[in-house]
Amino acid sequence: MQLATVAKSLALSLLLATSALSISAFAADKVNINTADAATIDEVLLNIGPAKAEAIVAYRKANGGFKSAEQLALVKGVGLKTVEKNRDRIVVGNVAGTGKALAREPMTKTATRPATKR
Repeated sequence: MQLATVAKSLALSLLLATSALSISAFAADKVNINTADAATIDEVLLNIGPAKAEAIVAYRKANGGFKSAEQLALVKGVGLKTVEKNRDRIVVGNVAGTGKALAREPMTKTATRPATKR
């Protein structure tokens, strides 16, 4: 009787550990909003369903690539709260079809040089 309880407990622990690993792996997913298709955008971004993902792709085709994550808020149905929620998942890379990399946004902190020995 006690062995069965231990076995169930072990099985439950393994199931929970596996679930936690798959959730953290999913959380690490990123999407390039300038090259991804609607299905990928829908899959990776939170609070973005198929219709909003299609709207993102349509906006990109009509207006060119996104230069920053914040520009997603220009797409109807996507707000700044959604952009902030997905900040770690959004990549802004090459504009689809141009092969050109976009300039990164300026850093807010000033970089300091390491001290040199005299």
